[in-house]
Amino acid sequence: MIPTKKIINEAPIFSMEGEKVGAIALPKELFGAVWRNDLVHQVITAMQANVRQNRAHTKDRSEVRGGGRKPWKQKGTGQARHSSNRSPIWRHGGITFGPRSERDYSEKINRKMRISALVAVLSRKAKDGEIIFIDSFTFAAPKTADAKRVLTALAKSASAPSLITKKKNAALLALADYDEKVIKSFSNIGSVMTEETRNLNPLNVMTHQYLIIEKPEAAFAALLARVKSA
Repeated sequence: MIPTKKIINEAPIFSMEGEKVGAIALPKELFGAVWRNDLVHQVITAMQANVRQNRAHTKDRSEVRGGGRKPWKQKGTGQARHSSNRSPIWRHGGITFGPRSERDYSEKINRKMRISALVAVLSRKAKDGEIIFIDSFTFAAPKTADAKRVLTALAKSASAPSLITKKKNAALLALADYDEKVIKSFSNIGSVMTEETRNLNPLNVMTHQYLIIEKPEAAFAALLARVKSA
């Protein structure tokens, strides 16, 4: 059983330089849910199945070459009877029960399940101190060096050293809107992924250790709208 931690009612907001510029109250609708291990597991495994690409494909006896005539006559040769060299027991014959590209791995996820799982994950992240709020990302031009400086400052201020030391899936940046300069600035950092807040899903949030949310007030409004529509 996962131990429960004290519910956080307020969180600090940092600037790009790592300075605390304010605080924001965390709505219970987004950060006060209990952990639902069964629901989160079901939704995440279904989402992974939905993005699974089925490339493996084998040919059955109707697709391989050969078999235009009987290999030898039915009787009198002393050998077993055969009707076609496309039989699965022949070399270069068809494959029986092999993988086929027609197989569909997708699973249905109800909207309410998806939203409930997202809220459960957000609540768990907040309780574990793995959500960082930043007032805004502003870059004059796409530059990886500036993005690294921002991560370094946030790692120090938010006591999150993994932001710069973790080599994979360190942080997911939830942007208020599409910003090409911000996206390009972080695109060369392999441990960081960018996504718009309105497109957050349980799989991406759980995959990364930290969730950095830009413009928290606008983010909360977008997320609450999704919760109410479910």
